[in-house]
Amino acid sequence: MGRLAVDIGGTFTDLVFFDESAGGLTSTKVLTTAGALEQGVLEAVERSGIAPETVEYFIHGGTTVVNAITERTGARTALVNTEGFRDVLELGRANRPDMFNIRYRKPCPFVPRRHRYEVRGRLDPSGREIEPLRLEDLDPVIEDCRRAEIEAVAIMLVNSYAEPAHESACADYLRARLPGVAVSASHEITREWREYERASTIVLNAYVQPIVRRYLDSLEQALRGRGVDAPLMAVQSNGGTTSFAWAKAHPITLLESGPAAGVSGAARVGALCGRDDLIYLDVGGTTAKCSTIEGGEARVTTEHAHGASHREPGFPIRVPVVDIVEIGAGGGSIAWFDEAGGLRIGPASAGADPGPACYGRGGTAPTVTDAKLIAGALNPAYFAAGRFDLDIGRAREALSTIADGLGCTTDAAANAVVRLAEANMIDALKLVSIERGHDPRDFALVVGGGGGPMHGAALGRELGVKEIVVPRHPGLFSAWGMLAMRPRQDFVRTAPRPAGAITMDEIGHLRDALLAEAERYFADAGLGAARLEHALQIDLRYEGQEHPVTVGAIDADRAAVEEIVAAFHAAHARTYAYRLDDTPVEFVTFRLTAQAEVARPTFQPIGADGRSPERALKGSREVDFGDDGRHEAAVYERDPLPPGFSAAGPLVVEERSSTTVVQPGQTLAVDDHGFLRIAES
Repeated sequence: MGRLAVDIGGTFTDLVFFDESAGGLTSTKVLTTAGALEQGVLEAVERSGIAPETVEYFIHGGTTVVNAITERTGARTALVNTEGFRDVLELGRANRPDMFNIRYRKPCPFVPRRHRYEVRGRLDPSGREIEPLRLEDLDPVIEDCRRAEIEAVAIMLVNSYAEPAHESACADYLRARLPGVAVSASHEITREWREYERASTIVLNAYVQPIVRRYLDSLEQALRGRGVDAPLMAVQSNGGTTSFAWAKAHPITLLESGPAAGVSGAARVGALCGRDDLIYLDVGGTTAKCSTIEGGEARVTTEHAHGASHREPGFPIRVPVVDIVEIGAGGGSIAWFDEAGGLRIGPASAGADPGPACYGRGGTAPTVTDAKLIAGALNPAYFAAGRFDLDIGRAREALSTIADGLGCTTDAAANAVVRLAEANMIDALKLVSIERGHDPRDFALVVGGGGGPMHGAALGRELGVKEIVVPRHPGLFSAWGMLAMRPRQDFVRTAPRPAGAITMDEIGHLRDALLAEAERYFADAGLGAARLEHALQIDLRYEGQEHPVTVGAIDADRAAVEEIVAAFHAAHARTYAYRLDDTPVEFVTFRLTAQAEVARPTFQPIGADGRSPERALKGSREVDFGDDGRHEAAVYERDPLPPGFSAAGPLVVEERSSTTVVQPGQTLAVDDHGFLRIAES
C-alpha cells in the first residue's frame, strides 16, 4: 500500500509512488497529452506497473488552471457587482507599471463590459446593511446569461468580506435559476478586503471552474474505473493539498500547484541537508520556476499577480500562493530574434508535441534542449532513460537559423542560447533573493526539474551560493514534493482596527472564529482533525499606509497588543529599512493556517552496498562549459555512486530523469541520502 503522486507539466507528466511498507519509490515519466490530460495520467499509471488496489492516497497537481488563464481558454464568464461598481474590474488600481511607454495598453479584462452587471443593495465596512438587497435586479441578468450562453458567473459585492449575506443570497438566487452554470461568490474564495483584487480573483475562479470541474470529474471517473479506490487530493498553491470536491469549487487555489509542490519538497531536502535557508530552482520543459525558503519555510503571500512583470501589472489573485517567480526559460523554450535583431528565449515553447527539434517528432524551432544537446551536456542515447534517442542532426539544423542570424558557427549559437537562457534564470533568481532583501551567499541552491541540474552549477556559481544540492529523482521532484505535502487550508479575515482600540480579547475571538472555520473545513472534507501550523498571523500597517506587513506566531492567549506592535515595528524595519515608532499603527487582517496530519515519505540513506565509483564511471565526452571553454568531462551514472564519493569537475552525472553538469573548478560530493552536493573547489 502506498501514496501515488502525479504532476502534469507542459512537456512531461511525472509519476512517483511511495510504497509505505517497503519504503521504496517507483517513478515514471511520459509525454503530456495536451488534448486530454487525463490520458497522460492513466498512461503513467499503467506504465509504472502499480496495482490500482495498492494506492491508498492519490495526489495530483498540474498546469490546467494556469494554462487556461495564460492562454485565455476558459469559460464565457459574467460578473455581478454592487451598483456603481460595474467597472472596477477594468479600472483596477489605475497604475502604469511601464510608466514611460506611450504605447502601453492595459490588458483586457476576462469579462467584457457587456457581461458585467449591477445589483442594488449595500453593506458598510463593518457588515451592517445600509441598503436592502434587490434580488429582482438579477432577473434581466439571468435572461442575458441564457441568451449569451454564459458558462460561469462571478459575484463580487462591496464589503462582502465583512458580511457575506448579500452575496450568499445572490449566489443562491442565480444557482436556482441557472442550472448547469458555475456560480462563484467572492466570500467563498477569500474574506480579505480590496474590491479590485477580490473582483479579479473571483472572476478568474469562475473563468476556469467549468474546465477544472470537467477535467477532475473525467480523471476521477477514469481512476475509479481502473480500480483506484483512494482519497483523491489536489495540490494547492499554498503548499498544501485539498480534496477534489473543494478544488472543483475553488479552482483558483490550484494556480501554482506544480511549482508549490517542488518548493515543499525543497524544504524537506534542506532539512535533511542541515540547510534552513534555500533558493529553489525548477527548470522544466516549458518554464523555470524559483522561490526562496527561509528558516525552513516557504513564503506564502496573497499579493500574487498572475503575469506581473516590470512592464505588466498582471491579474491579482487574492488567495495564498507560495511566492514563486516563473519565466519562459525551460528546455522546450524557443530561441528567436526580435524586430531589432536581438536574440530572445521564450516564452513560447515547443512543449511535448511536437517538442524540440532533436525529439524527431516534427519540431523545427531551435530550443534550449537542442542547444544543450549540441553543447554535449546531454547524452542523445540516454534521454528520458533512453526511451527515445535525440537527433543531434535535427538540433544542428534548427540552431542553424540562430547561427545565421548571429553570423557564427552552430556550436557558438548553441552556446549563446544556453547563456541567454541562464541569464534569464539568474534574473528570476535575483528577484526571489536579492530583491527580497536576501544575500544569496547565505543560501544553498536546491535544483529540480529535468533541466535544473544541467544549469544549477553554473547558476549557483554566478549567485555565489554556499552549495548546489541536486536531490534524488530531480526530474520528478515536484511529484515527489507532492508526497511530502499535507492537507492544508488558510483562513483569512480582514477586520481593520486601530492599535489603540483593539484588545487581546477581541483578537482571541477572531482567532477562535478562524479556528472554528478550520475545524468545519477539515471535518466536512473528511481530512481528519485540523492542527494549527502556526499561531495567529496578523497584517499591520502604519496609519495612512497602503501595504501592510505580516507579523507571525502570535499567541492570542499570552501576547499583549504592545508586544505585537513592537514586533510590527521590527518587521517593518527588516522589510523596508525604516520604522516610524511615533506613527499610529492599525491592525488589518488576521490569518490562521491549519493542517491535517498524514504520513509523509522521506529520503532514506542509500548505503554503500553494490555501489562504487568504478561501476558508476561510464566514460567521458567533450562538453561546452561556456566561459570555461570546452573540456573532456568524466561521465558517471548516478545510482551506483556511493555515499562519500567525491570528484573534481568538470564532470557529468546521468540518471533516468535528468543530467547534472559540474563546472571546472567545482567539486561534487555524494552525501548519505544520495544527494549531489556541488561546491566551489
